[in-house]
Amino acid sequence: MFLSVSRFAVANGLDDAVRDAFRERPHLVDSVPGFIRMEVANPCDDAKEFWLLTWWQDEESFNTWHRSHAYHASHQGIPKGLKLDPARTAMMRFEVFAG
Repeated sequence: MFLSVSRFAVANGLDDAVRDAFRERPHLVDSVPGFIRMEVANPCDDAKEFWLLTWWQDEESFNTWHRSHAYHASHQGIPKGLKLDPARTAMMRFEVFAG
């Protein structure tokens, strides 16, 4: 199994709008081959930081999604004017070998 973790922090006060965007997301990824599930979380001590976790059957399924038109279309709900803190933005890839 493969896990992609994206971490980002909102720099301009639109964190509630980001939460709403995730709640109202178009679910385009849900039917993508290899996709298992997605979760979004905030650290308890920092509501402006977000962690997006997506589980996949394998890394190639994720890579195919990440390069797709549907991936780009799924980001159309991002709040207008959103600014992120570049020092707190990262994407990590994990091989999941026990669960």
